[in-house]
Amino acid sequence: MQRKRIFLLQDKPELNEELKKLFTESGEFEVVGSATDGITGVKLIEEKKPSFVVMELVLPGYDGLCVIEKINALNLDIKIVVLSILSREEIVNSAINKGASYYMVKPFNFPLLKERLIDLDNAKESLSGKIFGKAKEISIEEKISRIFINVGIPPHIKGYSYLREGVKMAVENPSIINNITKKLYPKIGEKFETSPSKVERAIRHAIEVAWNRGRIESINSILGVRAYIGAEKPTNGEFIALVADKMLLEKA
Repeated sequence: MQRKRIFLLQDKPELNEELKKLFTESGEFEVVGSATDGITGVKLIEEKKPSFVVMELVLPGYDGLCVIEKINALNLDIKIVVLSILSREEIVNSAINKGASYYMVKPFNFPLLKERLIDLDNAKESLSGKIFGKAKEISIEEKISRIFINVGIPPHIKGYSYLREGVKMAVENPSIINNITKKLYPKIGEKFETSPSKVERAIRHAIEVAWNRGRIESINSILGVRAYIGAEKPTNGEFIALVADKMLLEKA
């Protein structure tokens, strides 16, 4: 099995070393280099041509958003995963819009970080041969993540990951939405090693976070299916179905 090539760009050398140890010990990754500032990082990334860059946004030299732009300008097939102390919604949105594939807020959960890299790698393999210059097809994981970020669901809460998995399941098997309690929650719980009831509560909390942030107009605009007003919000099943329907319509 070919190991995935990773470049680490964190502002603290000890964190680069910790991540290198964790990735190397997993046996699935090869850390091909690291840096603690944006200028050196961009230079080494161009030289090493990794498959993934795991980076902080708070960097000396070039800041993280500038680094993302410069990596994209290299026109290389590199997935960018932001692992940052910054959690403000507008900064997360900016990183995703500039081309980051995933955003995780510190302190990080390494098993989840590793799983996200594997997800992105699988998505990249499924899209091989479909890259034309700078116009690159976006994986379903990235599309769902962008919707969640734009409607105000932060990536660092558990419900974000559970919701994303639920939408993917509903896209692959639309009928599962009719068995959300007996099938969808248990399947998500099995994948994340938790109970169906905790999955249900975490998803409900994630949706409530979006509503409490007052992002109703964004939600209506992005989903474009049903107008939500005031305190009204969809059930877990309705929200998953709406996002899944959007994914299916875009594929049609």
